[in-house]
Amino acid sequence: MSSHALLVLFGSQTGSAQDTAERIGRQAQRRHMRVRVEALDSYNVANLISESLVVFVCATTGQGDPPDNMKKFWRFLFRKSLPADSLCRLDCAVLGLGDSSYPKFNFVAKKLHKRLLLLGANMLLPVGLADDQHDLGLPPRYVFHFLDEVPDKQTEHLQTPPTPLQPFPARVVFNQRVTHPSHFQDVRHIELDITGSNIHAGDVVMMRPCNAAEDVEQFCQLLKLDPERYFTLTPTDSSTVPARLPQPCSVRFLVEQFLDISAVPRRSFFEVLATFASNELERDKLLEFSSAQGQDALHSYCNRPRRTALEVLADFPHTTVELSIDYLLDLFPEIQPRSFSIASSLLQHPNRIQILVAVVKYKSMLFKPRKGLCSSWLASLDPSTGDVYVPLWVKKGSLSFPQDPDTPVIMVGPGTGVAPFRSAIQERAAQGKMANVLFFGCRSESKDFYCRSEWEEKVQAGQMILVTAFSRDQEEKIYVQHRVKEQSKLLWDLIAKKNAFFYIAGSAKQMPASVCDALKEVFQKEGGMSENQAQEMLDAMEKAKRFQSETWS
Repeated sequence: MSSHALLVLFGSQTGSAQDTAERIGRQAQRRHMRVRVEALDSYNVANLISESLVVFVCATTGQGDPPDNMKKFWRFLFRKSLPADSLCRLDCAVLGLGDSSYPKFNFVAKKLHKRLLLLGANMLLPVGLADDQHDLGLPPRYVFHFLDEVPDKQTEHLQTPPTPLQPFPARVVFNQRVTHPSHFQDVRHIELDITGSNIHAGDVVMMRPCNAAEDVEQFCQLLKLDPERYFTLTPTDSSTVPARLPQPCSVRFLVEQFLDISAVPRRSFFEVLATFASNELERDKLLEFSSAQGQDALHSYCNRPRRTALEVLADFPHTTVELSIDYLLDLFPEIQPRSFSIASSLLQHPNRIQILVAVVKYKSMLFKPRKGLCSSWLASLDPSTGDVYVPLWVKKGSLSFPQDPDTPVIMVGPGTGVAPFRSAIQERAAQGKMANVLFFGCRSESKDFYCRSEWEEKVQAGQMILVTAFSRDQEEKIYVQHRVKEQSKLLWDLIAKKNAFFYIAGSAKQMPASVCDALKEVFQKEGGMSENQAQEMLDAMEKAKRFQSETWS
């Protein structure tokens, strides 16, 4: 969304809606959006048809009337002559500020929302109804109703093919560490059985991790929740219950598989938490972290050491005990899916998906090491203790390979960046496409040279050329970009004379730019080009999809 311009329009009687609109504007600016905030009556309403993204913030006066500074806008919007599709290009949302002690609670926001829909606008969210009577100004989105007994187990009917809402439970076949025990980085080669999944193609596997068992236990203890109890949710507004939460749902499922309790919390987390604090010391600290002036303190407390939301709850025990359960889904975001490049071909490994996973673990100033949620969860799955499953679905990746069997393919994939190229080389070899060149880089030949025996077999079989760079095995560091320059004759021949495709995959730090610079040097050296001509050649390759990259941070 960052490329969008956002317009925030407000109708305000006492100044609350203006203040809220300006806060929304500041939040959007923090996310690098271009923002304008205007009163509805000072805005030329005829321009609304050409806006793409608008948030309306409007109060309701005592008798359900619009505020004075939006009356002109109101009259124009309710003209009968306006065509039904006049706002079809508009994405928008409506936030109402009202008081539920009045009979026409948020009447203006509700009516505006309906009218915008009638004029063809695309509503990004259900209408937001803020209530001045409420401690927080906003009621919780859902109310929990705990059940006295355990409901019958529902049998799930799997859709085909798997989707984010109905992933396929793939059994873990093996989970092997592929780095030397003395190497600082634990990297796993994991194989998943997808027999019966109806997955026939895909480049990227998607999955949602689970929170660690000890974190789930600590969370339930802090909030005095019984993980085995079941509940149903009732929305307090026109929104629906999240589709991933079964109804009824167990507390264990909610905490283990839905709430992202190990993420670093945002400022809004502290704002909500502060409203429950009756302990003066804790409340003052939470209010400081919620304020504009307290952002440096919040950064030092939370972002710099990567403190998790669960750890914050443990640091504010008096407030945590007073926390209303109804606000759990307002406090904690949903666990987001993670993606991994598939590192195997179904032609070579039928009914199997293999991935390479670097396990994220590092020290911060906190006593406990920081861990990546998904990689740590995957590393903990041990098939030798019994059947373990990863619910997954697949999607298409961004890399596309040439159909012509004679077109050479040059792949630069250091570290786990080699994953999509292992899949491509297996696939191409099975189809008789032998013009494959792989540049692989890692720290040490003896410690993190992934898939070494497989590459050596494929080189022996004439299915590929392998060029390696082991950065720490000699005095000076040698990376894949150095090898690209060394292989200038081979690369120029393949690219200039044989129309080769060139690919980069891996970490988005310096490597992709360094490899691009090395490739341009090859063009200059072997093709007698100027710096500008080399850049133009690379740009032309990119436009023709002969240069592609897939990088991640």
